[in-house]
Amino acid sequence: MHEPSRSALSRQPPVRTRAWSLPLVLCVGLAGCRTPASGAGAPATHCVPELYGAGLFTTGAWDFFLAFTPDQRRVLFGRADDAFERYTLYETRLGADGNWSPPVKPRFASGWSDADPHFTPDGRAVFFISNRPNPGEEGTAARATFDVWTASLQADGEWSEARRVPEPVSDATRDEWSPSVAANGDLYFGADRPGSLGGSDLWVSRLVGGIHQPPENLGDAINTEGHEVEPWISPDGRFLLFSALNRADSRGSYDLYVSRGGPGGWEPAQPLCEGINSPARDFNQSVSPDGQWLYFSSNRPFTGPVGARFDTPRSDASLEGIGRGTGDIYRLPMSVLGL
Repeated sequence: MHEPSRSALSRQPPVRTRAWSLPLVLCVGLAGCRTPASGAGAPATHCVPELYGAGLFTTGAWDFFLAFTPDQRRVLFGRADDAFERYTLYETRLGADGNWSPPVKPRFASGWSDADPHFTPDGRAVFFISNRPNPGEEGTAARATFDVWTASLQADGEWSEARRVPEPVSDATRDEWSPSVAANGDLYFGADRPGSLGGSDLWVSRLVGGIHQPPENLGDAINTEGHEVEPWISPDGRFLLFSALNRADSRGSYDLYVSRGGPGGWEPAQPLCEGINSPARDFNQSVSPDGQWLYFSSNRPFTGPVGARFDTPRSDASLEGIGRGTGDIYRLPMSVLGL
């Protein structure tokens, strides 16, 4: 079957350096998590994420995906219309005064529906999806499907023009979602294509000799007959975070999952803790380059204080609509998750 459009999926019911490794970190006395009644030594079962970036990254619009450069002084992020059908990428930079600049569209992302930004671990390039016309196509109309595109940071710190990642990664007749890159260049993404177990599955295209190879399905430890759509791969490739729609263990709509990799392949994926996953849509996840924070978007209700403000100058109008049904950005320490 052809994968439903992203909007159709969304309408379904309900800077300190850190080495990338996977010790089992237990939730003992950590803020942001609760342990089972069995006491110390048990991993977190309930997490308490905080709203993040009020007035800039979290507004009354549908805000989703944060992609930081390695120095965390530059961010690409997405903003959608209320129907979650058209997407725009923005960029902001952290100034010497500690304030973020007003968001602008980066050079490579004007005029089309662009989403799902992921920097390469070295920060030299970004991968994203777009419905812009492919090279050689006539006319300027948006395409019906999303392909994978990339743009590079040039020596002057500005963006190159975007270029399409060609077949076998991009398929002109099908959607690709959320292209995430490991340090070795392997490219992970979501797509419904021949070999899928059901709807959209997660795939990896290995980089060999500078060329991306035919995508490999990540298998039934990751994929189900439902929809797995948005991978985020750790730079060392040792764990995978992803979002999926209405799996058997879902709390409702989209939820976030993790799988660890090893010599025997991927371990069966497990849902992240309650509090991250909710009856609302919880997806669009990323991890800060230092490995300290998990970011994700959710359209859950929110009535509490918004926390630190990121808008300069302040504009209370930018807060109107937070927690009222469109996507907002949340974060949680990765240590709470044992990752």
